[in-house]
Amino acid sequence: MTEQRTAQRPPRSPVQSPVQSVDRAAGILEFLARQEEAGVTEMAAELGVHKSTASRLATALELRGLIEQTEERGKFRLGLGLVRLAGAATVRLGLAQQSRPVCERLAARVAETINVAILDRDSAVNIDQVLGPSAITTHNWLGRRTPLHATSSGKILLAHLPEAERERRLAAPLRRYTPRTLTDPHLLRAQLTTVRTEGCAYSVEELEAGLNAVAAPVVGLDGQVVAALSASGPSFRLTAPRLREAGALVRTAAEEISGRLGHHRHP
Repeated sequence: MTEQRTAQRPPRSPVQSPVQSVDRAAGILEFLARQEEAGVTEMAAELGVHKSTASRLATALELRGLIEQTEERGKFRLGLGLVRLAGAATVRLGLAQQSRPVCERLAARVAETINVAILDRDSAVNIDQVLGPSAITTHNWLGRRTPLHATSSGKILLAHLPEAERERRLAAPLRRYTPRTLTDPHLLRAQLTTVRTEGCAYSVEELEAGLNAVAAPVVGLDGQVVAALSASGPSFRLTAPRLREAGALVRTAAEEISGRLGHHRHP
C-alpha cells in the first residue's frame, strides 16, 4: 500500500520556497493529504530533515489547527483549520461566479461601472468588475484596495462588522482623501447606522473628486454580509437623484446575488 501511494505522489516542484521553513511546512500538509496520517519520523523522512525539525514544524501547524493528532498519539492528520481556509477560498470563487451575470445585467441598466468588493484586513478589495456602456474605462478598480470609510462598498462592509471590530477601525485615524471625506468617527458611526437601516451606502466625492458611488450588501448562506455590490461613475452623471435610482437597482441586484449564494430573506 505504501509503495502504491508513493507511486501516485505528484512530482515536487523544482522551484523551492525562498523561506525554507514555509516550504517544509507545506510539504508536511501535502504529505498528510496523500498519507491520511503519519508520525513525525515519517514526516522527517519525507522532508529529508532531522526528526526534531519535523517535530517543531508539526507543533507550529498543530497550534494553527492545520494538522491535529489522531487518537493514536504521535500520529497526525490534516486539521479542521484547513476547512476554514478552503471555505474562504470557495466563498470568493463562488461569489465571483454567481455575481457575474447579475453584474452584467446591472451594468447594462445603470450604464456605469459595477464592482463586487470583499473585506480584506482593513480595506475593501474589488474582486470583480463589469463596465457599463457609459463607464469611464480609465477607472480600473479590479484588485484595487480602497479605504472602508471613504467608499460606498467599504461603508457597507464596515457597517456590518461586529461592533467591537467596527469600533476598533473607527478608533484609528481616518485619512482625508478629498474635502468631502468623512473623518469624524461620531458622524461616520451615525452614517453607518443609516446604512444598516436603509441597506445602501453612498460615497459622494469622498474618495476622488468627481466620483460618486452607491453600494448594497451581499449576504451569504449563513446570513452574514460577505461582499458589497456597487455602482460608480462621474458626479455629473450620477447626480443625487440618479444615485438614488441606481441605489434601488443595486440593492435589488445584491439581493439576487445573495439568493444565488443560498440566502433567502424571510417575509
